[in-house]
Amino acid sequence: MKRFIKTKKIKVLRAINESNLGSLIRVFVSSLVVIFFFYSLPIIISFTNNNILNTNEFRNNSKIVLAYTLDKKANGNLSAEETFDESDLLVDIYSLNEQETDTVRLDASTIKQLYEDTNYKLDDIRKNKLVKPVALTLLPREIKLIEDLKKRKELFIQIILPLILQENNNIKLDRKRLFSIINKSNNTNLEKKWLDKKYKQYGIPSKDLSILKVRMDEVPVSLALAQAAKETGWGTSRFAQEGNALFGQWTWSGEGLKPKEAEKNEGHKVMKFNILQASVRAYQRNLNTHSTYKQFRLARAQLRDSGKPLDSIILSEHLNEYAETGEQYVEVLQKIINQNNLRDFDDAKLLPSSIELESLI
Repeated sequence: MKRFIKTKKIKVLRAINESNLGSLIRVFVSSLVVIFFFYSLPIIISFTNNNILNTNEFRNNSKIVLAYTLDKKANGNLSAEETFDESDLLVDIYSLNEQETDTVRLDASTIKQLYEDTNYKLDDIRKNKLVKPVALTLLPREIKLIEDLKKRKELFIQIILPLILQENNNIKLDRKRLFSIINKSNNTNLEKKWLDKKYKQYGIPSKDLSILKVRMDEVPVSLALAQAAKETGWGTSRFAQEGNALFGQWTWSGEGLKPKEAEKNEGHKVMKFNILQASVRAYQRNLNTHSTYKQFRLARAQLRDSGKPLDSIILSEHLNEYAETGEQYVEVLQKIINQNNLRDFDDAKLLPSSIELESLI
């Protein structure tokens, strides 16, 4: 009897071994593979990011809108000639941005009628190179409702063009005065005070005239238009509509708009301006002072020294760090410039306003 039971147990065990042993081994091996996969996954991702994708290659430095200024943050990587007092650098932008404005936001139809009444047409500007001084402080809400892309682009350019030309005129006048001072053997106290002000404004505590000459210069109109178009979707973005942010500049502690995808209490905000003009001025100051755009400024100076016009296509090559997409961003800018014939506006002149004419009289 005992032998029968023992024999039966042996048969049962043998049956279990024959039918399930392979399955048990497969389950055990599969478990090891799964454990190894999840253990090594973070290592694989880290290696891919650092060595293959190299996601740190393109940092959106432009969006760090003068982070060392507007946000009162120190930058230990700046050289001696690039270390400056933050409030001095943007004092004129602060004052412009804090101006009390009693203007109302005009709707798109009213703006179009205004342009018709003043005979302000882009086709005429392309021919005679003269721009009417029609300066608006806010973008119309309805611009994003204009389905005809060509008409939307035209309206956007009409609004932004005078603002860019005005800032370039300001720089042009400063540059003319700078060279007048340089060419004199002796300078008056008034000229010296003006120079000190500009050294601070352009972040040059070393008071090096050669650096000031390079930094105090215009940004090609076509390049500024292309960047504004790219950053705002031709004036339709939330940041442009709600914060007059034409160039998507960032802030960590200043007043701004939080990107929808950002964490509630973390990360940057997009710098908010009270008027469009302040956004244009901050953008130009950014390109003219931030260390990221040193090669842009040197390329511009080389064009000046060789007697060539400021070419937006050439200069755009040095803005690959303006956005996270790097070289792709440059290609997009160049495409916008070429497809919309924006270089037609590079040599356009802003006609004086009635206020400026009265001051001359």
